[in-house]
Amino acid sequence: MFPLLETERLNLRRIEKEDAEDIFRYFSDPDVTRYYGQESFTSFEQAEQIIEMFNHNFKERRGIRWGMELKDQKGIIGSIGFNAWVPKYKRAEIGYELHPDFWRKGYASEAVKVVVDYGFNHLDLNRIGAVVFLDNTASNDLLIKLGFEKEGVLRNYIYQNGISYDTNVYSLVKNH
Repeated sequence: MFPLLETERLNLRRIEKEDAEDIFRYFSDPDVTRYYGQESFTSFEQAEQIIEMFNHNFKERRGIRWGMELKDQKGIIGSIGFNAWVPKYKRAEIGYELHPDFWRKGYASEAVKVVVDYGFNHLDLNRIGAVVFLDNTASNDLLIKLGFEKEGVLRNYIYQNGISYDTNVYSLVKNH
């Protein structure tokens, strides 16, 4: 069963086929995909495919992705979740994105806090990592603010739009 999470202003829920329009709206925006590690969507079918991938990864216990929905408004404004989830080794990487209309309003911070808590206390993770483009100041600052530690730089780690990018790698480990 897919877990539903809640913050002060957000419901985090399973992403459904009906969310494809919202997903396409922000994944087709180059400002959103610039630091996502993929090219911008050019077709509605790509939104449907990523939703299928999110749900398949959850079924296979390789990832879990929640849609971020404002409590007072229908439709998702972004998504957040764990990629590279390896239950055997008790680790995963967190990733998230938001529609630009909702940037710098604290939504990502709210969502990261509750998802990290869920990862440590319900998925039994010991380590949550994050990989962030060097130039993604907002995300780098957010992770540090929430207690993630920078471990180093992964050189030429993400290849996007014909260019290799260096990324910062962060981690947050469960307190024993």
